[in-house]
Amino acid sequence: MLTIQNVSFAYDKLPVLKNISFTIEQGQHIALIGASGCGKSTLLKIIYGLLHVDQGELFCNDKKLLGPLHNLVPGEENMKYLSQGFELQSYRSVSENIGQYLSNFEPKLKEDRVNELLEIVEMIAFADTKVENLSGGQKQRVALAKALAKKPELLLLDEPFHNIDNFRRSSLRRNLFRYLKRNKITSITATHDKTDILSFTDETIVIQNGEIITKTKTEIVYQNPTDYYVASLFGEVNEIKLSAIGKDNNAIILIYPHEIKVDQNSSFKARIKKSYFNGSHYLIEAIFDNSIIFFNHHTELKAPEMIGIRIADDIISKRITS
Repeated sequence: MLTIQNVSFAYDKLPVLKNISFTIEQGQHIALIGASGCGKSTLLKIIYGLLHVDQGELFCNDKKLLGPLHNLVPGEENMKYLSQGFELQSYRSVSENIGQYLSNFEPKLKEDRVNELLEIVEMIAFADTKVENLSGGQKQRVALAKALAKKPELLLLDEPFHNIDNFRRSSLRRNLFRYLKRNKITSITATHDKTDILSFTDETIVIQNGEIITKTKTEIVYQNPTDYYVASLFGEVNEIKLSAIGKDNNAIILIYPHEIKVDQNSSFKARIKKSYFNGSHYLIEAIFDNSIIFFNHHTELKAPEMIGIRIADDIISKRITS
């Protein structure tokens, strides 16, 4: 559906994106991740047609995208871009904002469509509330419903849940991606939050310093990170020498905190430094092989206790192979 070929972009001669190329099939849900400033938002704006590129080409359904210099109104007709700025009319109601670009010739259809979207973003109770009276998270949900109103073929999401309360974020994700799959709407989500990614995206594109360093299935990106940078985008990660856990190998492997287990029968000992309560578990900071490591445990561990740790052989083998 979408093809990006050798796209490069710079702000005032400062390179932001370098030789970006990838394709996306219709109905796919793609995550776009990377450190702040790596070019995620810029790439979404280029795809939507808000920024012009002199180097590279973009195609959607085999049609070349010409960008803002060739369109009277910036933005591609079959796409919607949800920015972090919301772009709502504050003096109008939630329903009026959502239905702004829907036809008035069939009022019942319009009303039903607006109500459907209000339900998806869980804003039915605020249908007649003026946007100026909403919180930031509520405005973000209205902006999302407005972006969906005309059923775009491609939805571009820039940190779509970052203003939304934790207790509502999970259900909103489920509602949104269930709707997108049901309607075969393709999406690209730029995010810092791994929970936006792991359960809902088919593939993940990782950008570092303006370049794509990997594009593959999301599970593979997480389970077999190519380097520390990729793994760190999903949270804490440990770099552990294989020689420190009894392997005849000087390589370093990447291990997530949940992959390290406490085993008092293990000969590999770590000294507890600090325990951090994380709700369902404690994140334990410890010293192992003269380096700081982090691992999860179901109870608090007190400094300076010495404990045994182990890493399953299948995890080690998988990381060595990758």
